[in-house]
Amino acid sequence: MTTPTLRRTPLHGEHLSLRGRMTPFAGWDMPIQYSGIVEEHRAVRTGAGLFDVSHMLRADVRGPAAAAVLRRALTYNVGALPIGGAHYALLCEPDGGIRDDAFVYRLAAEEYLFIGNASNADADLERLRTLARPGAELRPHADSAMFALQGPRALEIGRRLGSPEIAALPLRGCARGTVAGYAAFLARTGYTGEDGYEIVVAAEHAVPVWRALLSAGASPIGLGARDTLRLEAALPLYGNDIDRTTNPYEAGLGWVVDFDDGDAADFIGRDALLALKNAPFARTLVCLRAEERGVMRHGHPVLHNGQAVGIVTSGTFSPTLEVSIGMAYVPPAQSEPGARLEVDVRGKRLPVRVVPRPFYRRERTG
Repeated sequence: MTTPTLRRTPLHGEHLSLRGRMTPFAGWDMPIQYSGIVEEHRAVRTGAGLFDVSHMLRADVRGPAAAAVLRRALTYNVGALPIGGAHYALLCEPDGGIRDDAFVYRLAAEEYLFIGNASNADADLERLRTLARPGAELRPHADSAMFALQGPRALEIGRRLGSPEIAALPLRGCARGTVAGYAAFLARTGYTGEDGYEIVVAAEHAVPVWRALLSAGASPIGLGARDTLRLEAALPLYGNDIDRTTNPYEAGLGWVVDFDDGDAADFIGRDALLALKNAPFARTLVCLRAEERGVMRHGHPVLHNGQAVGIVTSGTFSPTLEVSIGMAYVPPAQSEPGARLEVDVRGKRLPVRVVPRPFYRRERTG
């Protein structure tokens, strides 16, 4: 039996030259770390980190019917976004389960950029193609690269190397411009809890833009630190914290389900989500902080009075807080901040406390 060939981003050679430790991820050969996860994590929290996120799905949706196709596919009405706006959205199943999460950017009146998870790229494209109609063109990117520049110095670096459009971007804003002299799509979004930019350039320009951003003071960051950063910000990871067995309301993502356009809100899962919105929750996603030494991990049981009441969906040691943190679905009776629970860490009971979401928040400026 042959081993499937891993796909490579346009920056694969750069990762090897930086001695990145590579690992298979969603069919791609990706850097898990360079200097070390904790060091890279702290580089993002204190300076600026640069991530290669070219493995993520990118697809242009264009034409007079583009908004209608996206409305049918997504829980959020991205057609109501202003030009230059962006929003987080979900793709749900007819029963309300979460098929994937995505970010959608509106570049022009009839032009959107859809960005989804690498692990769900085929499923997302299948949905969009199934919903296609005359007047809507779907064009997945085959020749682009995508970076995330994140951290308290990210704005300064991006504005120094970017065209005037980048300096004017508000939070969740997007525009076309240049970075290091190369044409780019720019968005003030990210997945770390820090301010910063996500940047898409032609594949042939990926290496010079990457090198220019590193030369300007950014540090290369792997997927390991990306995971610890997003967990400190309590951002859900598809396949861990949300999946087809979870719904937006129990995951704390009800704000992404938009019924404001009335009968026009005919998206997949609408009827089920309307019913779920008004029904009592059987469980809810909470943030857990350890009270003693020990590290909770994905899959560890959560206990209340010695009885299992949930499972840790994401868990790690937080380099910023210097304590173990995690997320888990628990019954509403155990979900209030301050509630005390235990996590079974390989037979040892680790005391934990429910804390407000997120674990870490930086005030954004500019």
